[in-house]
Amino acid sequence: MTASASAPDPRQFRASDQDRERVVQILNTAMAEGRLTIDELTERIDSAYHAKTIGELEPITADLPAHQALWPAVPQQPLPLAANDSGISHYGGSAPTISTGLAVLSSREIKGQWTMPSQFTAFAMMGSVEIDLTEANFARGEVTITAIAYWGSVEITVPDDITVICSGLGILGAFEDNAHVRGVPGAPVLRVNGIAIMAGVEIKRAKGKKKELR
Repeated sequence: MTASASAPDPRQFRASDQDRERVVQILNTAMAEGRLTIDELTERIDSAYHAKTIGELEPITADLPAHQALWPAVPQQPLPLAANDSGISHYGGSAPTISTGLAVLSSREIKGQWTMPSQFTAFAMMGSVEIDLTEANFARGEVTITAIAYWGSVEITVPDDITVICSGLGILGAFEDNAHVRGVPGAPVLRVNGIAIMAGVEIKRAKGKKKELR
């Protein structure tokens, strides 16, 4: 038996949440560039979240320029525990990593002690996603939330000592950045992008809620 015959087919591997999030990010960018319609975006995102294998994910981006760069994907390793200049610990920790918030005709709430990965995807279609980062750890010094809302809402609450940079788009809806004040030196940077279609995305500060050293 040759080596090529015995090698497993990567397309048969089970897809991870990180694999699905990469696909959703590509779709969101394609929508912003005018390559996909709203209906195509929502249909493909639904297919991505229901995909069980790499082989089921690949065709979703096959007609988009970023497809070749997407496969194979290289996982990112989290940074070790570190403290910022204010003495507040934002990184590392043993809290579980949550990388996706999905609500379709439902609601999803993420709060308490958890680890925010380098890339998080929130998708709300006729539902609501609430993300509370006030007690969360950050896997990296700069993290990104891609928020996609269609006839729904995404609410992001951040502590008052991190920097927030928003580049989202509202179409017949609102993408509101109410947390644009810069945080303390050395604290994480949160980038929020995405789109709100007949929907609302809001980023807000949790006044008086700074992270405690853990």
